Amino acid sequence: MNSIDVEELTKEYGATRAVDRLTCSIEPGRVTAFLGPNGAGKSTTMRLVLGLDRPTAGTARVGGRPYVTLREPLRAVGALLDAQAAHGSRSARDHLRFLAVGNRLPARRVDEVLQDTGLTAVAHRRIKTFSLGMRQRLGIAAALLGDPPVLMLDEPTNGLDPEGIVWIRHLLRRLAREGRTVLVSSHLMNETASFADHLVVLGKGRLLADIPTQDFIERHSDLQVRVRTSDPNRLRAVLRAGGHTIAEDEDGLLIVHGATADQIGAAAAREGIPLLELADVRACLEQAYLALTATETEFAAAATAFPTTPQEV
Repeated sequence: MNSIDVEELTKEYGATRAVDRLTCSIEPGRVTAFLGPNGAGKSTTMRLVLGLDRPTAGTARVGGRPYVTLREPLRAVGALLDAQAAHGSRSARDHLRFLAVGNRLPARRVDEVLQDTGLTAVAHRRIKTFSLGMRQRLGIAAALLGDPPVLMLDEPTNGLDPEGIVWIRHLLRRLAREGRTVLVSSHLMNETASFADHLVVLGKGRLLADIPTQDFIERHSDLQVRVRTSDPNRLRAVLRAGGHTIAEDEDGLLIVHGATADQIGAAAAREGIPLLELADVRACLEQAYLALTATETEFAAAATAFPTTPQEV
């Protein structure tokens, strides 16, 4: 099976432990997002898997083998770690041809990945003339060149325009549907939520979570209900009597913590209180991620209070 498996993986730089006894498996058939604050060890882990750094302890394998033992690595693993790594004086097509020859890949694959990534029209332009988004597309083209069963992409949406972001989202999901192993490192939580089936979250080199995306959101978010009524005083009294914590915004919308819409609706119905709006509030991935990693960030700005935040009543 073409999974990525790390076991007790550890990397130290002097007194700094960048990766701390990390054990996890990235499985095929789904898009796994690799999340964590700056300095969490994501890029270091990817470099260790790809044999670009040597671990202090532990192992990293792709399809059961260390990456450095693969005879034709581009056929096994496609990786994008740095879109700036391509030689600027080469054309996009020559860059991919060089990689294809070195990995005994057919020349037709160069034209195929250029078309897949939308670069056919600029294939003969020098890379140094490319925008960051175009370089990202070229890096993805290189990762796809060997038609590998495993893809590892570090911040693949960096520099892409909205059309490019939608394109990469559909590409990642298609690759996963084809049964490939897809690992994507990203800082864009809302975008990650649109394509990730599974999350691996690091903090200070340690594993914080290895869990399906929806389960992660539900586990790290509080139950909340949005409710609006024509008789807010009565509803507040009923909810307080039931032990609920309530917040209210300037428009009279109530936010009830620790409850479900069914519970609030039933309480209002028993008292004959009319409701104009009633809905469960689902936390987003960003909120759940911040709740988990609040104490794991290396750099953090002072919290800012926003006047639109509902006030407890």
